[in-house]
Amino acid sequence: MSTTSKLTFALNHMVAPGLKPAAFFALCRELGISDVEIRNDLAGNAIVDGTPVGAIRALAADNGISITSINALQRFNEWNATREAEAIELADYARDVGAKALVLVPVNDGTGQGDGERQRNVRTALSALKAILGDRGVRGLVEPLGFEICSLRSKREAAEAIEDVGGTGTFRMVHDTFHHHLAGEPDLFPGMTGLVHISGVDDPAVAVPDMRDPHRVLVDAGDRLDNVGQIRALIAGGYQGLLSFEPFSPAVHKLAEPRAALAESIEFIRARI
Repeated sequence: MSTTSKLTFALNHMVAPGLKPAAFFALCRELGISDVEIRNDLAGNAIVDGTPVGAIRALAADNGISITSINALQRFNEWNATREAEAIELADYARDVGAKALVLVPVNDGTGQGDGERQRNVRTALSALKAILGDRGVRGLVEPLGFEICSLRSKREAAEAIEDVGGTGTFRMVHDTFHHHLAGEPDLFPGMTGLVHISGVDDPAVAVPDMRDPHRVLVDAGDRLDNVGQIRALIAGGYQGLLSFEPFSPAVHKLAEPRAALAESIEFIRARI
């Protein structure tokens, strides 16, 4: 099997956050994409607009769409009663909508970064989440963020925590090409990767430490993050999962015709892998 035949793309709803679920699923269908990530942070959209979970599940089924993840439980490694309630609500939603996984995003405000403290916090959270997710048949996808203020930047620390809590049956990691570049961590952990988020940065003026979500566009020839190199290395290491587009740039969100831009980016990546 050729390398390019192993590439399976997905769309995170952040590619076109203004689209309602029906239009978003139709966009996927037009692109020949059958896997999506839906989010709980898009105002006026599922999940937060109150649309019954059964309606989203039926809509996905009618369009031949598989929901790969709910994105996301925020501040997962700040475990408390509030977080537990949020985790249970999202895990229930993931189970009921037929989603395979729940993305777990760490605290990203400069707190919880102390050596010892951050490792302990991750293990506490994963130990609790192991039961919550396991009981519902939902996988947890831990997503280290590369920002300097993040409490979990290292995939190595995440992988070690997953193993320490006996969580390899429940948890995997998200390899985000943007955050991997920012973190500067060389190791990839393809065997522990359950999902890859892809986005590019083509602004030549912004320094790496100053890169932020609004810089994240679709992957093209101007990409400074070496998405192509990262994807090649992950595949060479055995990764065979989804490559999910997750651009945060307002320039992408304002596109009148996102389908053409996404098709162009898909072709750009396929031609180089």
